[in-house]
Amino acid sequence: MAQTLELSFQNEAGRTARILIADPKENLTPEEVQPVMDLVVSKNIFSTSGGDIVKALGARIIIRDAVEIITAG
Repeated sequence: MAQTLELSFQNEAGRTARILIADPKENLTPEEVQPVMDLVVSKNIFSTSGGDIVKALGARIIIRDAVEIITAG
């Protein structure tokens, strides 16, 4: 199963901006993720179409499982 870490932030326009990180390390804790999100906000690392990121909203791990039903070959 493929996993993606999704970090959600609010930008100046009030819209949600997301940063997706493929294959994060196993068993991430809030204590590991929160300081990184705070750093993104405080250092203004990324720009968005709605302006600067102003607030960390949350983080989640997305788990995807694909099942082949037809394969070429």
